[in-house]
Amino acid sequence: MTRISRLLVGTAALLLALLYVLPLWHVRLVAPQYPEGLGMHIHIASVQGATENDLNNINNLNHYIGMKRIENDAIPELTVMPWLVGALVAGGLLVAAAGKRRLLYTWTGGFALLGVAGLVDFWRWEYDYGHNLDLAEAIIKIPGMSYQPPLIGSKQLLNFTATSWPASGGIAAGVAFALAVAAVIFTVRGRRDAAPQPAGPAPRPDAQAADGRLAHAG
Repeated sequence: MTRISRLLVGTAALLLALLYVLPLWHVRLVAPQYPEGLGMHIHIASVQGATENDLNNINNLNHYIGMKRIENDAIPELTVMPWLVGALVAGGLLVAAAGKRRLLYTWTGGFALLGVAGLVDFWRWEYDYGHNLDLAEAIIKIPGMSYQPPLIGSKQLLNFTATSWPASGGIAAGVAFALAVAAVIFTVRGRRDAAPQPAGPAPRPDAQAADGRLAHAG
């Protein structure tokens, strides 16, 4: 690995460590009766309201349509995520210290797989909350209606506009992955530049003889 590749990987690992204090994702609900909006921050180890009462208000609204309460103890991923992020941080620092190409490729590939798996699992979690409704307890019942918020972007859910975007921690993770990819590119280019260049073709015997006659005549 080149020096700049190792620096990029070390920086990426430190950016991932920010996920322990920054929210990974943000979901916001806006409606005429809630013009200021209700927000929900998703961290790697917890789900919190954007303000003190937001999560409780969201759960109370969800009760009207039969959605399950959003509770940290009911989401097993919140127990696993801190360990996975810790492994990524430690692995990135190890790659930066060791400077081994194979470790870099393995770590970057694992980073990509965990990112994709995390997004798929988040979508599945939203699907479960938005589709598996307890209609026996629901006050508002609309046949065929589901309430899955968008993974990214905005979506109308009854009179609520739901928006979902990466929060500061998610942006930090995205930048960290971009740095990891850049480290791979610099490493590949550095190896290519350091590779020995093939020697040119040997001169033909008749060309060598001609050169000798010219030298003799001179």
